[in-house]
Amino acid sequence: MIRVLLTAVLIPVMLGGCAWFGDKDNAEPPAKLKSFEPQVELRSVWRRDTGAGTDELFLNLRPAVVDQQVFAADRNGSVYAYGLEKGKQLWRSKTHAAISAGPGVGEGLVLVGTSSAEVIALDAESGEERWRATVSSEVLSIPQIADGVVLVQAGDGGVTGLDVQSGELLWIHDRDVPVLSLRGASSPLVVGADASLLGFSSGKIVALETGAGRQLWETAIALPRGRSELQRIVDIDADPVIRDGVLYAASFQGQASALDLQSGRALWTREMSVYAGLAVDAQQVYISDEASELWALDRMTGATLWKQSDLRRRSVTGPALIGGFVAVGDYEGYVHLFSRFDGSLVGRERVDRDGIQAAPVALGDRLLVAGAGGKLTLYRLDIDDQE
Repeated sequence: MIRVLLTAVLIPVMLGGCAWFGDKDNAEPPAKLKSFEPQVELRSVWRRDTGAGTDELFLNLRPAVVDQQVFAADRNGSVYAYGLEKGKQLWRSKTHAAISAGPGVGEGLVLVGTSSAEVIALDAESGEERWRATVSSEVLSIPQIADGVVLVQAGDGGVTGLDVQSGELLWIHDRDVPVLSLRGASSPLVVGADASLLGFSSGKIVALETGAGRQLWETAIALPRGRSELQRIVDIDADPVIRDGVLYAASFQGQASALDLQSGRALWTREMSVYAGLAVDAQQVYISDEASELWALDRMTGATLWKQSDLRRRSVTGPALIGGFVAVGDYEGYVHLFSRFDGSLVGRERVDRDGIQAAPVALGDRLLVAGAGGKLTLYRLDIDDQE
């Protein structure tokens, strides 16, 4: 399923198991799961029910882990804090808001965005509400904190800087959005104390001075092409990743790119359609593409190292790296583990029958997974049987 935003009206468009528009056959069904001999296992450490889940609205409700605490939010307005080791609930805050993105955590705050264009800040220790602020439209990217500034990217393309202590407006960076775009947005990426990176539905990456909102540079990783507005969608919904001074980013119906962090200059590009996500290690870039195929690209050149098609059209999440493996979730609620070396399937675990929309969170040899039905589970990787 592709998420499309049409002139500010949110319309989910069914397109045959994530197949898209144009000349391709969009009736292709999701791939059936193949039998295999497991080499690794995910063992449940603890499981909690976080309530209403994502409500089939493609909400950006990905748990966050900071200082041995897990923070999670549900659609009906509850925000939770758990101890990482045993999953003990530390607090629950009822915001009475329709939460659409979050939580973002930093500088003693837990932040969530809402469908009514609010940003809500809670105390990270107690869950007590600190402040609320109004931005330009529904918040679909996770708010981030950098050097006393809360960065919020709204659904209409506007970026707002708020004071971390009070929520007062510091600056606004306006952006026009295309007639059509995917429902969603990548989250701001903080680069040290002075700069933040944002991806837009225009296919552009912009570096902003965090304190003042001043633009430092801009580069396009995708250019709209085609006759119809649908064919011209080039959203950057996958969160960009930085590794060793290089920015890795990808767009829908555009490119995967490696960019120089200081100037935005392209180091390499690959034609690729991406909206779920990417991850990077010392040698490889891992990408879940629009067809739910998983790729490993050489980090220095962008050359294909392997491609895994077993989950084609299964609406997979962005990848997470755990041990020597790549983990993704799918629309039936399974987490799949693949070898980083050759892409072979080595493990599988079902988490939530309502599916998985948010990318798993890797924590060393543990994996935190939020199901679309509200199930939050911490797994530990068991590789005792692996040679």
